[in-house]
Amino acid sequence: MAFLARCRSLRPREEYRVPTDDEWQEFLGHFERRKVSIGACGRAFGTPCIHEHACVRCPMFWPDPAQRDRLVEIRDNLLARIAEAEREGWLGETEGLQVSLAGAEEKLTQLDRRPSRVVVDLGVPAVTARSVPRQHRPEGST
Repeated sequence: MAFLARCRSLRPREEYRVPTDDEWQEFLGHFERRKVSIGACGRAFGTPCIHEHACVRCPMFWPDPAQRDRLVEIRDNLLARIAEAEREGWLGETEGLQVSLAGAEEKLTQLDRRPSRVVVDLGVPAVTARSVPRQHRPEGST
């Protein structure tokens, strides 16, 4: 508690007021507007997108594991578009698509590195007189 009190004393008091309904809705809307088809953007509240919404390129973008197949489709489409651009001699297009391809592959790698969430039922521990330290046992128990 002392840490929080010290931190709060360093900030202007008006920052700790109850937000208005409009302010709260704007804040919540920030998170809604960060959701896209393959995940969500983690950039800070009130900051613009510097990647012009090319999310697959952005390090602040967190792909949704449930959308992995869609991300694979995007990667495969980028490969086809790169081949077309190379065939047609569109060097600028090729370069931009390769940046996006590197981003898509990085996002797939991120998903592959995430630990799978396996739920293990550990059961409910049984409390016995032996599992309770002596100083916490009621008088008369052994």
